[in-house]
Amino acid sequence: MRGLKATAASVDVTDFAAISKTIDDTIKRCGRLDYMFNNAGISISGEVLVHRMEDWDRILDVNLRGVINGIQAAYPLFVSQGFGHIVNTASMRGLVPVPLSASYGATKAAVISISKSLRAEAASAGVRVSVLCPGVIKTPMVLGGRSHRDLQLELGAVQRDNWLRFFPMEPNTFARKALRQIARDKAIIVIPSWWRLMWWLDRASPTLSILLAQKLFERLKHGTIARKE
Repeated sequence: MRGLKATAASVDVTDFAAISKTIDDTIKRCGRLDYMFNNAGISISGEVLVHRMEDWDRILDVNLRGVINGIQAAYPLFVSQGFGHIVNTASMRGLVPVPLSASYGATKAAVISISKSLRAEAASAGVRVSVLCPGVIKTPMVLGGRSHRDLQLELGAVQRDNWLRFFPMEPNTFARKALRQIARDKAIIVIPSWWRLMWWLDRASPTLSILLAQKLFERLKHGTIARKE
């Protein structure tokens, strides 16, 4: 919308006090808070075999604790207001098994679980909760930007090539579609919509879903060998 003003602030999502202060400043300036988007995240790609504890600590701190901090800072305020909408960003990798994404998928599965339980608790207080589960979106995370880290460079490069075959959606298109679903108060929002087929398959046959992920992992490994040759 034209004619509106926006204010930006740089906040470390792993710092609960910093998030709380940002919300307090927003309340002082605007008088209320309508939405809390917990969207910050990083990705670490690689087999569990090559993960170190500091890798797990980092991704858990940002992707999971960052969301928890945002919820705990905003939710009590929303309850006292009697309205508000918490939107947590997860991923399709939290809904279905994806090789080389165990640490990332673990954080996103936890975000989905928190969002579903909180939605059940928050409804009677007039507070809405939604969780975004994007498929492949053309962001720096998918394209190998600073929010992404490959623990196995060759495998990571093959995986990125594979992601690009899934017709990544432009971020602006994703944002428009997501906002429409949020306005409709959808609980679990899967975009692009065709990814719901993967979610449906995993729920219908978890064994088959894992088998397909296993086959994908073998193809990725084979692609790495082919590159080296």
